[in-house]
Amino acid sequence: MVKYSSILLLISIIVLSCDKEKRPDIEIINDPTQPNILFVIADDMGKDATPNYSEGQQKPQMPTLEKLASNGMTFDNVWTYPVCSPTRASVLTGKLGYYTEVLEVGQDISLSEESLHDFVKNQSKGAYDTALIGKWHLSKNISDPNSMGIDYFSGILGGGVSSYTNWKEVNNGVRTNSTTYTTTSFSNTAIDWISSREKPWFLWLAYNAPHTPFHLAPANLHNQGSLPSDDTSIAANPLPYYFSAIEALDQELGRVISAIPDGLENTIVIFLGDNGTPSQVIQSPYRFRRAKGSIHQGGINVPMVIAGAGVSRKGIRETALIQSTDLFTTIAQMAGSEIIEKHNSKSFYSLLSDANALQRTYAFAEKSQNGAVSYAIRNDQYKLIVEPDGTELLYNLNNDAYENINLLNNPSQALENIKKMLLEEVARVRN
Repeated sequence: MVKYSSILLLISIIVLSCDKEKRPDIEIINDPTQPNILFVIADDMGKDATPNYSEGQQKPQMPTLEKLASNGMTFDNVWTYPVCSPTRASVLTGKLGYYTEVLEVGQDISLSEESLHDFVKNQSKGAYDTALIGKWHLSKNISDPNSMGIDYFSGILGGGVSSYTNWKEVNNGVRTNSTTYTTTSFSNTAIDWISSREKPWFLWLAYNAPHTPFHLAPANLHNQGSLPSDDTSIAANPLPYYFSAIEALDQELGRVISAIPDGLENTIVIFLGDNGTPSQVIQSPYRFRRAKGSIHQGGINVPMVIAGAGVSRKGIRETALIQSTDLFTTIAQMAGSEIIEKHNSKSFYSLLSDANALQRTYAFAEKSQNGAVSYAIRNDQYKLIVEPDGTELLYNLNNDAYENINLLNNPSQALENIKKMLLEEVARVRN
Protein backbone atom coordinates (compact mmCIF):
# COMPACT_ATOMS: atom_id res chain seq x y z
CA MET A 1 0.00 0.00 0.00
CA VAL A 2 2.84 2.39 0.84
CA LYS A 3 4.53 1.55 -2.44
CA TYR A 4 1.27 2.10 -4.38
CA SER A 5 0.68 5.48 -2.66
CA SER A 6 4.19 6.58 -3.52
CA ILE A 7 3.62 5.75 -7.17
CA LEU A 8 0.38 7.75 -7.19
CA LEU A 9 2.16 10.70 -5.59
CA LEU A 10 4.94 10.55 -8.17
CA ILE A 11 2.40 10.45 -11.02
CA SER A 12 0.56 13.45 -9.55
CA ILE A 13 3.78 15.46 -9.36
CA ILE A 14 4.61 14.66 -12.99
CA VAL A 15 1.11 15.60 -14.16
CA LEU A 16 1.17 18.88 -12.26
CA SER A 17 4.60 19.67 -13.63
CA CYS A 18 3.53 19.01 -17.22
CA ASP A 19 0.34 21.06 -16.79
CA LYS A 20 1.86 24.04 -15.00
CA GLU A 21 1.46 26.42 -17.94
CA LYS A 22 -2.28 25.89 -17.77
CA ARG A 23 -2.50 26.37 -14.01
CA PRO A 24 -2.05 30.02 -12.93
CA ASP A 25 -2.01 29.00 -9.28
CA ILE A 26 1.32 27.23 -9.70
CA GLU A 27 4.40 29.43 -9.45
CA ILE A 28 6.92 28.84 -12.23
CA ILE A 29 10.48 29.17 -11.01
CA ASN A 30 13.31 29.75 -13.50
CA ASP A 31 17.04 29.97 -12.94
CA PRO A 32 17.67 33.73 -12.68
CA THR A 33 21.44 33.35 -13.11
CA GLN A 34 21.28 32.90 -16.88
CA PRO A 35 18.43 35.03 -18.22
CA ASN A 36 18.11 35.92 -21.85
CA ILE A 37 19.29 39.50 -22.44
CA LEU A 38 17.70 41.83 -24.98
CA PHE A 39 19.60 45.10 -25.39
CA VAL A 40 17.63 47.56 -27.54
CA ILE A 41 19.05 50.78 -28.97
CA ALA A 42 16.88 53.56 -30.39
CA ASP A 43 18.92 55.73 -32.76
CA ASP A 44 18.82 59.50 -32.07
CA MET A 45 16.05 59.42 -29.46
CA GLY A 46 16.47 61.77 -26.51
CA LYS A 47 14.51 62.22 -23.31
CA ASP A 48 12.32 64.91 -24.85
CA ALA A 49 11.00 62.30 -27.31
CA THR A 50 10.48 59.59 -24.69
CA PRO A 51 7.41 58.99 -22.49
CA ASN A 52 7.92 59.04 -18.72
CA TYR A 53 10.44 61.89 -18.92
CA SER A 54 9.49 65.49 -18.16
CA GLU A 55 11.47 67.02 -21.01
CA GLY A 56 9.51 67.83 -24.18
CA GLN A 57 5.94 69.07 -24.64
CA GLN A 58 4.85 66.42 -27.16
CA LYS A 59 5.41 62.68 -26.90
CA PRO A 60 5.00 59.72 -29.23
CA GLN A 61 2.72 56.88 -28.16
CA MET A 62 4.93 54.06 -26.84
CA PRO A 63 2.80 51.53 -24.93
CA THR A 64 5.52 48.87 -25.08
CA LEU A 65 8.15 51.09 -23.47
CA GLU A 66 5.68 52.47 -20.94
CA LYS A 67 4.78 48.95 -19.88
CA LEU A 68 8.46 48.14 -19.45
CA ALA A 69 8.87 51.28 -17.34
CA SER A 70 5.89 50.48 -15.12
CA ASN A 71 7.25 46.98 -14.52
CA GLY A 72 10.87 48.01 -14.22
CA MET A 73 13.18 50.97 -13.78
CA THR A 74 13.54 54.35 -15.49
CA PHE A 75 16.99 55.92 -15.27
CA ASP A 76 17.36 59.70 -15.14
CA ASN A 77 21.13 60.29 -15.23
CA VAL A 78 22.54 58.14 -18.02
CA TRP A 79 25.29 59.65 -20.17
CA THR A 80 26.31 58.44 -23.61
CA TYR A 81 28.35 60.09 -26.33
CA PRO A 82 26.75 62.87 -28.41
CA VAL A 83 26.84 60.78 -31.62
CA CYS A 84 26.24 57.13 -32.31
CA SER A 85 29.56 55.45 -33.19
CA PRO A 86 31.39 56.38 -29.97
CA THR A 87 28.39 55.31 -27.87
CA ARG A 88 28.28 51.91 -29.56
CA ALA A 89 32.03 51.47 -29.21
CA SER A 90 31.86 52.34 -25.50
CA VAL A 91 29.19 49.71 -24.87
CA LEU A 92 30.91 47.10 -27.02
CA THR A 93 34.28 47.48 -25.27
CA GLY A 94 33.63 49.04 -21.87
CA LYS A 95 36.20 51.69 -22.81
CA LEU A 96 36.01 55.42 -23.34
CA GLY A 97 36.65 56.74 -26.82
CA TYR A 98 39.90 58.16 -25.48
CA TYR A 99 41.15 54.56 -25.40
CA THR A 100 39.35 52.97 -28.39
CA GLU A 101 40.03 56.02 -30.62
CA VAL A 102 36.39 55.94 -31.72
CA LEU A 103 35.36 59.50 -30.91
CA GLU A 104 33.68 60.52 -34.15
CA VAL A 105 31.29 59.08 -36.69
CA GLY A 106 33.19 57.07 -39.27
CA GLN A 107 36.13 56.05 -37.09
CA ASP A 108 36.70 52.28 -37.16
CA ILE A 109 36.98 50.15 -34.06
CA SER A 110 40.04 47.95 -33.71
CA LEU A 111 39.21 44.29 -34.27
CA SER A 112 41.68 43.44 -31.50
CA GLU A 113 39.31 44.84 -28.87
CA GLU A 114 37.51 42.32 -26.68
CA SER A 115 33.84 42.72 -27.54
CA LEU A 116 30.93 42.54 -25.14
CA HIS A 117 29.73 39.45 -27.00
CA ASP A 118 33.03 37.65 -26.42
CA PHE A 119 33.10 38.83 -22.81
CA VAL A 120 29.61 37.44 -22.19
CA LYS A 121 30.53 34.10 -23.75
CA ASN A 122 33.81 33.87 -21.84
CA GLN A 123 32.31 34.84 -18.50
CA SER A 124 29.39 32.44 -18.92
CA LYS A 125 31.73 29.62 -20.05
CA GLY A 126 30.03 29.43 -23.42
CA ALA A 127 26.48 29.29 -22.07
CA TYR A 128 25.22 32.10 -24.30
CA ASP A 129 24.46 32.48 -27.99
CA THR A 130 25.04 36.06 -29.16
CA ALA A 131 23.83 38.27 -31.97
CA LEU A 132 23.76 41.85 -33.16
CA ILE A 133 20.81 42.70 -35.39
CA GLY A 134 20.41 46.16 -36.89
CA LYS A 135 22.89 49.02 -37.03
CA TRP A 136 26.63 48.38 -36.64
CA HIS A 137 28.32 51.70 -37.59
CA LEU A 138 31.71 50.77 -36.18
CA SER A 139 33.59 49.74 -39.33
CA LYS A 140 33.04 49.18 -43.03
CA ASN A 141 34.10 45.58 -43.69
CA ILE A 142 31.12 43.22 -43.94
CA SER A 143 32.87 40.50 -41.92
CA ASP A 144 33.98 42.73 -39.01
CA PRO A 145 31.01 42.10 -36.65
CA ASN A 146 31.57 38.35 -36.86
CA SER A 147 35.33 38.87 -36.47
CA MET A 148 34.64 40.50 -33.10
CA GLY A 149 32.95 37.43 -31.66
CA ILE A 150 29.35 38.16 -32.64
CA ASP A 151 27.90 34.75 -33.50
CA TYR A 152 25.24 36.20 -35.78
CA PHE A 153 25.09 39.62 -37.44
CA SER A 154 22.33 40.89 -39.68
CA GLY A 155 21.68 44.53 -40.47
CA ILE A 156 23.37 47.64 -41.84
CA LEU A 157 27.04 48.51 -41.57
CA GLY A 158 26.78 52.28 -41.85
CA GLY A 159 25.17 55.05 -39.88
CA GLY A 160 21.84 54.93 -41.63
CA VAL A 161 19.96 54.27 -44.84
CA SER A 162 18.94 56.64 -47.62
CA SER A 163 15.56 54.90 -47.65
CA TYR A 164 13.94 52.80 -44.94
CA THR A 165 12.40 50.66 -47.67
CA ASN A 166 15.34 50.31 -50.07
CA TRP A 167 18.59 49.44 -48.37
CA LYS A 168 21.58 47.08 -48.30
CA GLU A 169 21.35 44.25 -45.78
CA VAL A 170 24.40 42.34 -44.54
CA ASN A 171 23.80 38.88 -43.13
CA ASN A 172 26.90 37.19 -41.70
CA GLY A 173 29.11 38.69 -44.39
CA VAL A 174 26.70 38.42 -47.32
CA ARG A 175 25.18 41.61 -48.75
CA THR A 176 21.73 41.68 -50.38
CA ASN A 177 19.08 44.26 -51.26
CA SER A 178 16.03 44.66 -49.03
CA THR A 179 12.78 46.55 -49.55
CA THR A 180 11.27 45.65 -46.16
CA TYR A 181 10.86 48.59 -43.79
CA THR A 182 14.05 48.41 -41.69
CA THR A 183 12.33 48.41 -38.30
CA THR A 184 10.09 45.55 -39.38
CA SER A 185 12.96 43.67 -41.01
CA PHE A 186 15.19 43.85 -37.94
CA SER A 187 12.25 42.72 -35.77
CA ASN A 188 11.48 39.80 -38.09
CA THR A 189 15.12 38.73 -38.00
CA ALA A 190 15.22 39.03 -34.21
CA ILE A 191 12.09 36.89 -33.83
CA ASP A 192 13.49 34.23 -36.17
CA TRP A 193 16.83 34.17 -34.36
CA ILE A 194 15.28 34.00 -30.90
CA SER A 195 12.90 31.21 -31.92
CA SER A 196 15.81 29.00 -32.97
CA ARG A 197 17.77 29.30 -29.71
CA GLU A 198 18.28 26.31 -27.45
CA LYS A 199 20.65 28.13 -25.07
CA PRO A 200 20.37 31.39 -23.16
CA TRP A 201 20.96 34.29 -25.52
CA PHE A 202 22.24 37.85 -25.65
CA LEU A 203 20.76 39.93 -28.46
CA TRP A 204 21.89 43.49 -29.22
CA LEU A 205 18.95 44.83 -31.25
CA ALA A 206 20.02 48.14 -32.76
CA TYR A 207 17.18 49.85 -34.60
CA ASN A 208 18.22 52.64 -36.97
CA ALA A 209 14.91 54.37 -36.19
CA PRO A 210 14.20 57.21 -35.65
CA HIS A 211 17.44 58.37 -37.34
CA THR A 212 17.11 60.47 -40.48
CA PRO A 213 15.81 60.48 -43.15
CA PHE A 214 12.61 61.68 -41.50
CA HIS A 215 9.74 59.84 -43.14
CA LEU A 216 6.21 58.61 -42.60
CA ALA A 217 6.29 55.11 -41.16
CA PRO A 218 3.87 52.47 -42.49
CA ALA A 219 0.32 53.44 -41.53
CA ASN A 220 -0.30 50.28 -39.50
CA LEU A 221 2.67 51.03 -37.25
CA HIS A 222 1.97 54.55 -35.99
CA ASN A 223 -0.72 56.85 -34.59
CA GLN A 224 0.29 60.17 -36.13
CA GLY A 225 -2.63 60.11 -38.54
CA SER A 226 -2.79 60.67 -42.27
CA LEU A 227 0.10 62.93 -43.17
CA PRO A 228 1.46 63.95 -46.56
CA SER A 229 4.64 62.04 -47.33
CA ASP A 230 6.35 64.47 -49.70
CA ASP A 231 9.76 65.88 -48.78
CA THR A 232 8.51 69.48 -48.59
CA SER A 233 5.84 68.63 -46.01
CA ILE A 234 8.28 66.58 -43.96
CA ALA A 235 10.90 69.34 -43.96
CA ALA A 236 8.30 71.94 -42.93
CA ASN A 237 7.15 69.97 -39.87
CA PRO A 238 9.40 66.95 -39.16
CA LEU A 239 8.28 66.19 -35.60
CA PRO A 240 5.20 64.01 -36.36
CA TYR A 241 7.22 62.05 -38.91
CA TYR A 242 10.00 61.53 -36.37
CA PHE A 243 7.34 60.35 -33.91
CA SER A 244 5.87 57.97 -36.49
CA ALA A 245 9.23 56.18 -36.71
CA ILE A 246 9.43 55.99 -32.91
CA GLU A 247 5.91 54.58 -32.65
CA ALA A 248 6.74 52.00 -35.32
CA LEU A 249 9.82 51.00 -33.31
CA ASP A 250 7.74 50.61 -30.17
CA GLN A 251 5.10 48.50 -31.89
CA GLU A 252 7.66 46.24 -33.53
CA LEU A 253 9.61 45.90 -30.28
CA GLY A 254 6.37 44.79 -28.66
CA ARG A 255 6.08 42.09 -31.32
CA VAL A 256 9.63 40.91 -30.57
CA ILE A 257 8.95 40.72 -26.83
CA SER A 258 5.66 38.89 -27.40
CA ALA A 259 7.51 36.28 -29.45
CA ILE A 260 9.97 35.46 -26.64
CA PRO A 261 9.07 32.08 -25.10
CA ASP A 262 7.79 32.78 -21.55
CA GLY A 263 7.92 36.53 -22.23
CA LEU A 264 10.03 38.39 -19.68
CA GLU A 265 9.85 35.64 -17.09
CA ASN A 266 13.46 34.75 -17.82
CA THR A 267 14.44 37.64 -20.10
CA ILE A 268 15.75 41.07 -19.19
CA VAL A 269 15.23 44.04 -21.54
CA ILE A 270 17.44 47.13 -21.66
CA PHE A 271 16.16 50.06 -23.74
CA LEU A 272 18.63 52.88 -24.47
CA GLY A 273 18.75 56.01 -26.61
CA ASP A 274 22.24 56.20 -28.13
CA ASN A 275 22.44 60.01 -28.01
CA GLY A 276 20.20 63.04 -27.87
CA THR A 277 17.46 64.13 -30.25
CA PRO A 278 18.50 65.76 -33.56
CA SER A 279 18.33 69.56 -33.60
CA GLN A 280 15.58 69.59 -36.28
CA VAL A 281 13.13 68.01 -33.83
CA ILE A 282 14.57 68.91 -30.42
CA GLN A 283 12.04 70.21 -27.89
CA SER A 284 12.26 72.58 -24.94
CA PRO A 285 13.89 72.78 -22.44
CA TYR A 286 16.76 71.77 -24.74
CA ARG A 287 18.12 74.30 -27.19
CA PHE A 288 18.77 73.91 -30.90
CA ARG A 289 22.56 73.92 -30.57
CA ARG A 290 22.52 71.68 -27.50
CA ALA A 291 20.95 68.62 -29.10
CA LYS A 292 22.57 65.60 -30.75
CA GLY A 293 26.23 66.36 -31.35
CA SER A 294 26.59 68.46 -28.20
CA ILE A 295 28.02 67.44 -24.82
CA HIS A 296 25.38 69.54 -23.12
CA GLN A 297 22.55 67.56 -21.51
CA GLY A 298 20.42 67.54 -24.65
CA GLY A 299 23.13 65.61 -26.48
CA ILE A 300 24.32 63.09 -23.91
CA ASN A 301 21.72 62.65 -21.13
CA VAL A 302 19.58 59.91 -22.66
CA PRO A 303 16.62 57.68 -21.76
CA MET A 304 17.15 54.19 -20.41
CA VAL A 305 14.57 51.69 -19.14
CA ILE A 306 15.29 48.19 -17.80
CA ALA A 307 12.70 45.52 -16.95
CA GLY A 308 12.31 41.78 -16.73
CA ALA A 309 14.12 38.94 -14.98
CA GLY A 310 16.13 40.07 -11.97
CA VAL A 311 14.57 43.55 -11.81
CA SER A 312 12.77 43.61 -8.48
CA ARG A 313 12.53 47.40 -8.20
CA LYS A 314 9.41 47.94 -10.28
CA GLY A 315 8.01 51.30 -11.34
CA ILE A 316 11.08 53.00 -9.88
CA ARG A 317 12.98 56.09 -11.05
CA GLU A 318 16.71 55.78 -10.44
CA THR A 319 18.96 58.84 -10.22
CA ALA A 320 22.33 57.06 -10.04
CA LEU A 321 25.06 58.31 -12.37
CA ILE A 322 25.63 55.85 -15.22
CA GLN A 323 27.73 56.15 -18.37
CA SER A 324 27.43 54.04 -21.50
CA THR A 325 30.64 52.10 -20.80
CA ASP A 326 28.93 50.67 -17.70
CA LEU A 327 26.66 48.47 -19.82
CA PHE A 328 29.69 46.30 -20.65
CA THR A 329 30.14 44.83 -17.17
CA THR A 330 26.45 45.18 -16.30
CA ILE A 331 25.29 43.00 -19.19
CA ALA A 332 28.06 40.49 -18.51
CA GLN A 333 27.02 40.34 -14.85
CA MET A 334 23.45 39.63 -15.97
CA ALA A 335 24.92 36.60 -17.75
CA GLY A 336 26.71 35.40 -14.61
CA SER A 337 30.00 37.30 -14.63
CA GLU A 338 31.51 38.11 -11.24
CA ILE A 339 33.55 41.01 -12.63
CA ILE A 340 31.93 44.30 -11.63
CA GLU A 341 34.61 46.68 -12.94
CA LYS A 342 36.73 46.47 -16.08
CA HIS A 343 38.36 49.17 -18.19
CA ASN A 344 36.05 52.21 -17.80
CA SER A 345 33.00 50.10 -17.00
CA LYS A 346 31.39 49.88 -13.57
CA SER A 347 28.47 47.47 -13.29
CA PHE A 348 25.19 48.84 -11.97
CA TYR A 349 23.51 45.42 -11.97
CA SER A 350 23.01 45.49 -8.18
CA LEU A 351 20.85 48.62 -8.53
CA LEU A 352 18.17 46.52 -10.23
CA SER A 353 17.39 44.90 -6.90
CA ASP A 354 19.06 47.06 -4.27
CA ALA A 355 18.40 50.79 -3.89
CA ASN A 356 21.43 51.08 -1.62
CA ALA A 357 23.91 49.49 -4.03
CA LEU A 358 27.18 51.30 -4.62
CA GLN A 359 27.07 53.89 -7.39
CA ARG A 360 29.69 55.64 -9.46
CA THR A 361 30.75 59.06 -8.17
CA TYR A 362 31.52 60.63 -11.53
CA ALA A 363 30.29 60.31 -15.11
CA PHE A 364 32.42 61.27 -18.11
CA ALA A 365 31.64 62.05 -21.76
CA GLU A 366 33.68 63.17 -24.75
CA LYS A 367 33.17 64.82 -28.12
CA SER A 368 35.51 65.09 -31.07
CA GLN A 369 34.98 67.17 -34.17
CA ASN A 370 37.67 67.08 -36.82
CA GLY A 371 40.11 65.96 -34.15
CA ALA A 372 39.30 68.76 -31.70
CA VAL A 373 38.23 67.09 -28.45
CA SER A 374 36.01 68.52 -25.74
CA TYR A 375 34.81 66.67 -22.68
CA ALA A 376 32.36 66.81 -19.81
CA ILE A 377 32.50 65.40 -16.31
CA ARG A 378 29.95 65.51 -13.52
CA ASN A 379 29.32 64.36 -9.97
CA ASP A 380 25.94 64.29 -8.25
CA GLN A 381 25.71 68.09 -8.40
CA TYR A 382 28.22 69.82 -10.64
CA LYS A 383 29.07 69.43 -14.33
CA LEU A 384 32.21 70.79 -15.97
CA ILE A 385 32.62 71.15 -19.75
CA VAL A 386 36.06 71.88 -21.22
CA GLU A 387 36.09 72.96 -24.86
CA PRO A 388 39.02 72.38 -27.27
CA ASP A 389 40.15 76.02 -26.92
CA GLY A 390 40.27 75.71 -23.14
CA THR A 391 36.93 77.41 -22.43
CA GLU A 392 35.46 76.06 -19.19
CA LEU A 393 31.78 75.89 -18.29
CA LEU A 394 30.62 74.87 -14.82
CA TYR A 395 26.97 74.19 -13.98
CA ASN A 396 25.08 73.26 -10.84
CA LEU A 397 22.70 70.64 -12.25
CA ASN A 398 20.69 70.46 -9.04
CA ASN A 399 19.20 73.91 -9.64
CA ASP A 400 20.17 74.49 -13.28
CA ALA A 401 19.40 71.17 -14.96
CA TYR A 402 19.57 72.56 -18.50
CA GLU A 403 22.81 74.52 -18.16
CA ASN A 404 21.77 78.15 -18.41
CA ILE A 405 24.21 79.70 -15.89
CA ASN A 406 27.97 79.24 -16.18
CA LEU A 407 29.09 79.56 -12.58
CA LEU A 408 32.62 80.46 -13.66
CA ASN A 409 31.35 83.82 -14.88
CA ASN A 410 31.40 84.76 -11.19
CA PRO A 411 34.48 82.94 -9.92
CA SER A 412 35.18 82.14 -6.29
CA GLN A 413 37.61 79.98 -4.40
CA ALA A 414 34.83 77.48 -3.66
CA LEU A 415 34.08 77.12 -7.38
CA GLU A 416 37.78 76.77 -8.16
CA ASN A 417 37.97 73.94 -5.64
CA ILE A 418 35.01 72.20 -7.29
CA LYS A 419 36.59 72.60 -10.72
CA LYS A 420 39.92 71.28 -9.43
CA MET A 421 38.22 68.21 -7.97
CA LEU A 422 36.48 67.45 -11.30
CA LEU A 423 39.68 67.97 -13.30
CA GLU A 424 41.54 65.58 -11.01
CA GLU A 425 38.99 62.91 -11.87
CA VAL A 426 39.50 63.62 -15.59
CA ALA A 427 43.24 63.09 -15.12
CA ARG A 428 42.57 59.82 -13.29
CA VAL A 429 40.22 58.56 -16.01
CA ARG A 430 42.74 59.42 -18.70
CA ASN A 431 45.68 58.08 -16.69
